[in-house]
Amino acid sequence: MDLFTEIQAAKFEFAKNAFLLKRFANDVQILADLQAIISAAPLRHMMTPMGLAMSAAMTNCGQLGWVSDKKGYRYDALDPDTGLAWPQMSASFLALAQSAAAACGFANFVPDACLINQYKVGASMGLHQDKNELDFSQPIVSVSLGIPATFLFGGLKRSDKIDKIPLNHGDVVVWGGEARLKFHGIMPLKATNIQTNDHAVPNNKILAAYRYNLTFRKAG
Repeated sequence: MDLFTEIQAAKFEFAKNAFLLKRFANDVQILADLQAIISAAPLRHMMTPMGLAMSAAMTNCGQLGWVSDKKGYRYDALDPDTGLAWPQMSASFLALAQSAAAACGFANFVPDACLINQYKVGASMGLHQDKNELDFSQPIVSVSLGIPATFLFGGLKRSDKIDKIPLNHGDVVVWGGEARLKFHGIMPLKATNIQTNDHAVPNNKILAAYRYNLTFRKAG
């Protein structure tokens, strides 16, 4: 049986209150705004509380940014590398997040944080829950740009069964409600991810060898 139950064209519910929107992020302005944000607040490998460097490089935009260091995981209004406020969330980013959330039944989503992760070959994200936010009634909107990846989506316990969901350029995953605190992650990217890249964005160097993930959250 196919993993996905089709709801409408290009929209699939793969778990209760968890949706995949195929090729939903198709505004070229998104890529220009992504490059501008990275220029203003460069990508970096944050440290886990255990003192290990995260394999995915990251930065943020919005009123709050997610940070990690020996003090723990948290949100902060200032970039710890510069002491400055994070770049503003662009209009294209906000419109994408809100339209994706609304398409999945989560109206009135107003994210105040967007985490930007850059994955190269070998990078991954272990199973985790998004639980540093104050309001779990708000969904998570996760946008994939660049080379393909495999999204892992489990249950409320780390040991629960994991579904593997292929993601391509422009795909958006939205989850909330009873799915809001489910474990999720990204499998390590392999060289074959680049070889099979079908993101169809010709001559875009920022996407040629990387996957970028934009994760929109209502943190404060």
